[in-house]
Amino acid sequence: MKILKYLFLLALLSLVALTVFVATQKGDFSIERSKVINSPRNTVYNYVNDFRNFEDFESWSIEDPTMKMSFPANTIGNGASFSWEGTEGTGNSLTLKTKDGESIHQKMTFNGTQADVNWTFKDTLAGKTKVTWKAKGTMSFMFKIYTALNGGFDNVIGTVYEKSLVNIDKNLNYETKTYAIKVNGVVKKTETPYIRQTFTSEIQKINKNARVVIPKLIHFSQTNGLQTSGKPFIIYHTYDTAIGLAKISICLPINKDISISAGSDILSGKLNGFEAVKTTLTGDYSHTAEAITKTTTFINNEKIVPDLSWSHLEILTVSKLDTKSQSKLMTEIYFPVKPKVVPVANVPVSTPQTETTTPPATTTTTVKPNTTVKPKKPASPPTTPPAEQEESEF
Repeated sequence: MKILKYLFLLALLSLVALTVFVATQKGDFSIERSKVINSPRNTVYNYVNDFRNFEDFESWSIEDPTMKMSFPANTIGNGASFSWEGTEGTGNSLTLKTKDGESIHQKMTFNGTQADVNWTFKDTLAGKTKVTWKAKGTMSFMFKIYTALNGGFDNVIGTVYEKSLVNIDKNLNYETKTYAIKVNGVVKKTETPYIRQTFTSEIQKINKNARVVIPKLIHFSQTNGLQTSGKPFIIYHTYDTAIGLAKISICLPINKDISISAGSDILSGKLNGFEAVKTTLTGDYSHTAEAITKTTTFINNEKIVPDLSWSHLEILTVSKLDTKSQSKLMTEIYFPVKPKVVPVANVPVSTPQTETTTPPATTTTTVKPNTTVKPKKPASPPTTPPAEQEESEF
């Protein structure tokens, strides 16, 4: 019995000594790890900037099958957040500030431990990216004990960071390099009414803007009782790679032509039927330029006459709103072309024939949120000359 008492006393003294030791240690910490990722900077930045991807690369979540992550509506950019609960405890993270393509500043809380987390992204040779992940903060008492028993904070968190950076590289290497491009040939697009937002955007930010605008259009359609009739799409009125800008309309197709009252930046419109060369891109958006090049080559080789009154159309068949896996994205690209003129046999031609095409046209009616949407009445024949008709966006 005396031996058991001595052992118990020894264990108690050891616990007290450990507690005193831990209590006297500094709670402040700073940890930093870097790795060169074999993917372009914007691709890496966009991947890390979406909290939904953390469950695929953050090593704690991968190694703890019981961990449950909860995501709100906004998981990308300023104000994005998520929380988690696992065997090691609970925590949450909030994005405070981002600098597009360059840095992300977040606030993380885990079992009472708080940290400022900073990510930086820098270009390296051969299109790779150096990612630096840094955290600085104050440990809770229990976390100080945990790290003291497991080799110190730098060892515990540093190992997590190292494994997670390796996972980012591995995931992106597969996701961005697994893609397919198929030129489907000449097709006919049917008439499509829609609601939209139109603006000029940097080309590299178009998909980011789409992730912001499309939910707004969906909310507007639901609020006003509109029925959608397909996947969101983007009309490229202009596409200037020399200056990196494009005038675009981000659109949500609806099942009827509508006229709605003024008061909003959401507009209504109608895409007239047209002929186009269709190309299907399956995979990350970073391969869009290659898909466009292959489409242009097909048009030239087949001696097809392009319609230059506008640039092209992209239908987001499977977008980042549908999947977080870049390799599963699907984009249908349509380049407008002029229909071939079929000569009429055995008919004498007394006057030259003029070829006419109708480019996709839109209305310019503005929208007032939370207003009742009314179907358009059947249009009467125009009474004004063509020059006085409403001007098309195209």
